[in-house]
This record gives sequence, structure tokens and C-alpha cells, in this order.
Amino acid sequence: MTDFLLIRHGETAWNRELRFQGQLDVPLNDMGFAQAQRLKTRMSQAFAEWQAQGRVPTRLISSDLLRAQQTAQPVAEVLGHTCILNTGLREQCYGVFEGMRSPDIQAQHPEAWQRWLAFDADVAVEGAETTRAFHDRVIAALQELAQQYAGEHVVVVTHGGVLDMVWRHAQALSLSGPRVCDIPNAGLNQVAWRDGGLHIQGWADATHLADLPEQPVYSQKRLLDARGQTHDQALETHANGVA
Repeated sequence: MTDFLLIRHGETAWNRELRFQGQLDVPLNDMGFAQAQRLKTRMSQAFAEWQAQGRVPTRLISSDLLRAQQTAQPVAEVLGHTCILNTGLREQCYGVFEGMRSPDIQAQHPEAWQRWLAFDADVAVEGAETTRAFHDRVIAALQELAQQYAGEHVVVVTHGGVLDMVWRHAQALSLSGPRVCDIPNAGLNQVAWRDGGLHIQGWADATHLADLPEQPVYSQKRLLDARGQTHDQALETHANGVA
């Protein structure tokens, strides 16, 4: 068995603006850096407990995108490990949608937006990665890490989409359809690779961030519910927390 502590990167300005980031290299904003420092404190507090359990993290792996690396750096300072970069843990590529907000996409790419809202795992907009291809990439990367570091406790800093694929895979959910799990920035997710599969042991733990401002919410379900709205209505919905 290999234990994974999976961490989503801290907040970016584009998270706050609810833009599609994908594989564009967006840095953390001030809140994201604050979340990363809270994460460092949380990891420091947990270190003694891990020592008592004989499961001190032995590796620190991060997506190679800047927002993940910046989140991983304070963790590296606690663990005393060099951060190993892994391109397989990058966010999903969203093609022409990257850098855009949903109302802008609806105005500029209306047909592509309707295809996106089908949440079909085998359909992608121009330049994007299908959800199925993304899922296969993520699970292959984790399987490789599980085999390479068998019996170890591995910390991984990655992205919301990657964690969605982990949740769906572990729960045997369809890759089609909107996201259903919570994935807070700088949240902790405990997963074990056992008997060739992923098993969730803890999810969306953000208690170390409890007194910080409310996070922006990316809700694919609300996007789906908002389908057919006018442009002005879509802007209002976007302001209420839809990415």
C-alpha cells in the first residue's frame, strides 16, 4: 500500500475571477500565499503525529505548474524534501477556454460552450484534452508513483481537476457529468493506493483555513443549471460563484 496526501494548490487571481486556468501558468495571489503558509503550519503540527505512527512523508511531488510549485514550497520546508516535479499531475488542458470566464465563452464560443455543458468524457473543445484522456493520464501518474514508492507516505500538490478524477476513480463514478465533490484550495485529501486501486480515507479537509475569507466556488452543476440564460443573466450567475 502507498499512502498519498493530495493537496490542491492555493488560490490564484484567476480562481477568484472564476476563469478557466487549465495548463496556463498562473501564480498564486496574496490569499493563495496565505493559504500556503497555513498549510505549512498544519503540516508542522501533523509531523509529530506522523512520527508517532511511523508514517512520516518520504516524498514530495508537485505538478510542474507554478501555482502548485508555490504551494509545495512551504511544505518542502517542513518535510525537508526536495520537491519532485511531475507533468502527469498537471491540470486538464481546456484549449480555447483557457484564460476566459464562462460569460465570455458563451458570447465568443457559443457552440463550443454548449458542447462543454454536455460534460461528455469523450468530447473536447478545440485544443482541449478530453476528460477520459485526462483521467487516464492522472491515474497512470499516480499508479506509477504508487509502484515507485510502494509502502511510503507521499505528499502530492496538484489541481482541482486532478482531484476530481481521483474522486471519480475511487468511487467508480462516471467520467461524464458535472463534478460532485468539494475541492477547496489548499485542502487536504488522504488517499491510499491498495490492491491496484485508489481508496479515499479523508477528503476536503480545510480546517486550517477556517477563518480565512470564503473561497470562490467552481460549480459545474450550477453551470449546467444556468444553461439557456441570457448573457446578462449568465454574468449575474457567474458573480454568484459559477466558473
